[in-house]
Amino acid sequence: MPYLLTVLKRITMFGLFKKKSEKDTLYAEYQKLTKEAHSLSTTNRKLSDQKVYEAEEVMKKIEKLV
Repeated sequence: MPYLLTVLKRITMFGLFKKKSEKDTLYAEYQKLTKEAHSLSTTNRKLSDQKVYEAEEVMKKIEKLV
């Protein structure tokens, strides 16, 4: 039993059970969109511009939270 408690303490120390905040999830989405926009910039400029626009909208939401 004490071993199990030690393992659970170590897991929680690393934040494995920690729920992400709204800001963290929005920032992850922003990073994903900018990465997609960058990769699309060489093949499909129109779609790349759309991804940049979506990323900017997500960044506006992040700024409202701060």
